[in-house]
Amino acid sequence: MKRSIQMIIVFLIMTSLLFFLNRFWSDKITFYTSIVTTLMVIFVGLVIFMENRHPSSTMAWIMILALFPVTGFIFYVLFGQNYYKRRVYGRKGEQDARAFLGIHAHRNDHAWEQFNEDQQLIFRLAQNVAHSPISLHTYTRILSNGDETFDTIIEELHKAEHHIHMEYYIYRNDCIGKEIQQILIEKAKLGVEVRFLYDAVGSYQLAESFLQEMRQVGIETYAFNDVKLPFFSSTVNYRNHRKIIVIDGKVGFTGGLNVGDEYLSRSKTFGFWRDTHMMLKGDAVRMLQFIFLQDWFHTTKQRLANPDYWSPQLLDVPDDGAVQIIASGPDNEFRTIKNLIFAMMTSAKKSIWITSPYFIPDEDIVTALKVAALSGVDVKILFPAKPDRWIPFFASHSYFPTLMEAGVEVYEYQKGFMHSKILIVDGNMATIGTANMDMRSYHLNFEVNAFLYGTESTQTLVSDFKEDLTESTIIEMDWVKKKSYPKRFLESAARLLSPML
Repeated sequence: MKRSIQMIIVFLIMTSLLFFLNRFWSDKITFYTSIVTTLMVIFVGLVIFMENRHPSSTMAWIMILALFPVTGFIFYVLFGQNYYKRRVYGRKGEQDARAFLGIHAHRNDHAWEQFNEDQQLIFRLAQNVAHSPISLHTYTRILSNGDETFDTIIEELHKAEHHIHMEYYIYRNDCIGKEIQQILIEKAKLGVEVRFLYDAVGSYQLAESFLQEMRQVGIETYAFNDVKLPFFSSTVNYRNHRKIIVIDGKVGFTGGLNVGDEYLSRSKTFGFWRDTHMMLKGDAVRMLQFIFLQDWFHTTKQRLANPDYWSPQLLDVPDDGAVQIIASGPDNEFRTIKNLIFAMMTSAKKSIWITSPYFIPDEDIVTALKVAALSGVDVKILFPAKPDRWIPFFASHSYFPTLMEAGVEVYEYQKGFMHSKILIVDGNMATIGTANMDMRSYHLNFEVNAFLYGTESTQTLVSDFKEDLTESTIIEMDWVKKKSYPKRFLESAARLLSPML
């Protein structure tokens, strides 16, 4: 924050100087304005250039600064700096790695023989870049849409005996939010330890009175990356997009649904809300617990060393393929989830099926999809027909023509708003979680995904994808070519901003 404030102060001094010059030498103001603006663009441009970002991101920032110097400068101060990420999240990444080595030091490479070579390649990559163990003793169940998801969550919350850990990007003070809150309060009164972590930006509408009601019964509530001065802090750009529930260290939940009435299709704006969540029982819940406790430590500086959190007596569950829980964020230099998704795509022999509400891929993902489609792989993208945010919606559409020319099929979901975040490869590997198929999820947000190999849940995702296609229409190339020039311009302009979205 200190560096952001310093840059803002420099900007205000320069602006004040311009007003002073305008008052006494108004005939020369254009000249001085031009000089100051040029120097400001050159200075920030050099800073961006020396950071060795991706060329597309570098060019996007420089063009924004050149076209809109004042607005671009402020936007860079708020959203563009890498300083905070390197200083704070680099330290968090090191802490997470040390904690992982102390708790999950085992590997089970000998059990990989039952999986094919492509799956074993993903295993090795995940263990090397994410240090995440492969679980062969985890039960998973796909939860389709809000009713099934929240009914199951509420049922499991009522069973809690020792602790409940919750971490959400968006948590609303509405009907479903209050219902879950009352369960947490009831459990806290019975002696269950309840910890509640929410994102400061995603849940900015959460009233202090709502949180105080929880604190009064002993529930610990904290905001992740709390933003004290939203217009003067680069922390606003790094958000915790994770959705995690861990109950007694034995049952876990993650997926696409936040807590809000719209996820139960109660929104007049969106109508039916199509989404996917997942429940886990068994060994892989430990990794969800690990991610929560590390985020808790980052936020509160409280190290929870109770073995009941880290290594509880797990439920006896039948073997069902393999499961990996993968965390990714600005604290990980390897872009873990993105690289695993890329590896899955490049290993595809038959099919790549994608569902995402936001589709703003980087060049690696675009190339992987085009090469796969040109090689005869069945590549399908399922995307919402109506947006919740217009700029990402237009940016997403700018990527479709070149993919369609390579043979990728793009479908628009017509029944309601599509919010599921799923990738299925060859019908036997899949990932489900919080990460969208966009640059923000790959580079800026804290995300968590479950990777499934040969599980029954993978087949459920395959069936659900086929069912969703029946509620969708394919985008035809003729329709793309007939788009008006103003709409094409909007899509191209939105795409220009895509490295920053």
